[in-house]
Amino acid sequence: MPLSFTGPEYFTSASEESWWDSVDKALKGVPRQKLFGTTEDGLEIAPIYERRTDSPARSLRSDSDGWTIMQRIDIPDPSGANVQILEDLQGGAGGLELVFSSVAEPGGAGIVAADMNRLGTLLKDVQLDLIDVRVNAGEGTPQALALLLAYAGSLGTDLSNISISSGNDPSAWSAGRETGSGVPESMLRQCADLAVMYAGGGATGGSFRPMNADGAMWHDAGATQAQELGLVLASATAQMRALSETALPPESWAAFVSLTLAAEADQFGTIAKARAIRALWSSVLDGADLPQTSAHVHMASSYRMLTRNDPWVNLLRNTVAAFAAGIGGADSVCVLPHTLAVGLPDAAARRLARNTQAILLEESSLAKVMDPSAGAGAIEDRTEQLSETAWSFFQEIEAVGGLAAALDQGLVQANIAKARGERSKDIARRKRPVTGVSEFPNVAEKPVSVLSIGDTVQPEGRFVEMTELPEAGSGLWAEALKQAILEGKAAPGLSSAAPPQKGDLSTARLSEPYEALRDVAVRIAQETGRQPSVFLATLGTLAQFSARATWSSNAFAAGGFETVEAGEVSSIDDLVALYTKSGAKLACLVSSDGVYETMAIEAAGALKAAGVSHLYMAGRPGEREPELKNAGVDSFLFAGGNLLDLLSDAHSKLAEAEGLEQTDREVRS
Repeated sequence: MPLSFTGPEYFTSASEESWWDSVDKALKGVPRQKLFGTTEDGLEIAPIYERRTDSPARSLRSDSDGWTIMQRIDIPDPSGANVQILEDLQGGAGGLELVFSSVAEPGGAGIVAADMNRLGTLLKDVQLDLIDVRVNAGEGTPQALALLLAYAGSLGTDLSNISISSGNDPSAWSAGRETGSGVPESMLRQCADLAVMYAGGGATGGSFRPMNADGAMWHDAGATQAQELGLVLASATAQMRALSETALPPESWAAFVSLTLAAEADQFGTIAKARAIRALWSSVLDGADLPQTSAHVHMASSYRMLTRNDPWVNLLRNTVAAFAAGIGGADSVCVLPHTLAVGLPDAAARRLARNTQAILLEESSLAKVMDPSAGAGAIEDRTEQLSETAWSFFQEIEAVGGLAAALDQGLVQANIAKARGERSKDIARRKRPVTGVSEFPNVAEKPVSVLSIGDTVQPEGRFVEMTELPEAGSGLWAEALKQAILEGKAAPGLSSAAPPQKGDLSTARLSEPYEALRDVAVRIAQETGRQPSVFLATLGTLAQFSARATWSSNAFAAGGFETVEAGEVSSIDDLVALYTKSGAKLACLVSSDGVYETMAIEAAGALKAAGVSHLYMAGRPGEREPELKNAGVDSFLFAGGNLLDLLSDAHSKLAEAEGLEQTDREVRS
């Protein structure tokens, strides 16, 4: 009788109890809790979940055709940026994220366009009524929005047919910079004024969202997922309060606000975060007795997760992030080019960022299913836990008087600083590895191509005097600004550099500490004429030392060190001879614990006598630490140790041995 692979009898099923019985046998007495994990917010992650039949599929996005592919534009020269814009739109992008030079965001440059002529050059041959546009100009975002509206109007474009959103959150932007306390309030009033002007101009359709609650800014400052969600709610609430001070009817407020979240390489976490924000937003509207309005959720791939070293790995991170954002139901997604942490991305990097989404949409048909993760126990549980934790943080912020008060009192900074500190410890100990940087680094990697920013020509002519404009709030401020722009004046605030970032709320990429070590290694190489190196004093047979040799080589490479491996040697004298030939100042004993028992003491003494400046040993010393140190071992390299501190100290020791006083001071600082 032939085998049948159809029918229910072919499939087997097992209860959760029987699954756990099998797990207990495999664990051999180890507690089950070893299989459980926790997120940065302290949320439990179980090893297995049951299917959820109580969670029906949700309608996550309003457009059944999928999300909008947004392309970041930050090339300073408007004509050069226009070439890229047209290529992006013809290549599949459905929207543009215009980043102006006044933002001074890390990793980019920014468009220099503050008047109608330059904006016309930037958007030449662009049909604004066919695409979505997001505008981020930092403190000058309200002025940039007015400039764009003026330009669209000058072309005869019906404002009811265009989709324009702010890409800046006044509270988040100013919190990370040295700005006056009145900046967020001023920006909020100006954005509210734009909403009043738009509503009073007779535009009935389209989408104009001058308000934006941006979680990506808090994320890049170090916030956890729950903190990011809570801060988005707090910021959106503050913006709705600004709208409440205008004559706009309450039922229209929510339509002027967009929500932005960071999409990370944490696939389940990003999906849960995207799904959670809609439920949380619904709760905010319900609590404020406002009609339910579907949130417009924009997601941008995390800048914090990008690496400067081995940036090709960023393509994988971006793919997971875009996939999760799409599954989670984002209305629009912007994938940051993989070379953004290196410099200004070129056309190829932008194309890869765009095509990452195009493939997911067009070839994988990712948006054809309404809510793919519905009923998945792991994601449903994560969504619920995340929502509850985020709501608690939001309530904590509201209890002290809202986001502005929470920032003034340091509540937000303290929470983010704590999360950032714990994450930094995990990265330093490689408990949270960064592929290509702290794990599997390539010291000999070749640089990637980026654009040269070049000299940017600032706009000429007369700028609009802000003091001459009416008070913001009634729509007259925006109308007067728009009229002045149409008369040929330049929009203020779009060419001056942003204040520097500061403290606990400044942007920090996860890989920066290791990248700083690689920079030191480059400076040492430039001064000495050779790459910093560590001699791996391998003891015993290949089978005995190969595992630790590979691990140690990767660990030292994270700091920019090359390793010279001795290989199998027949005697300690041969080992010393190979060390002397290598020219290295630093060395590391590498083998199994069993071999260390018989050979480590003798090898350590011989290597120190041969001139090793600092001797490491791969592995934990255990009870023999005093004996090993007396023999000449200075430091121990092992999994779970603070690798950042060890590598920083290694640079100091090497600089001292090479007589590089300046570099030595740089390392120690």
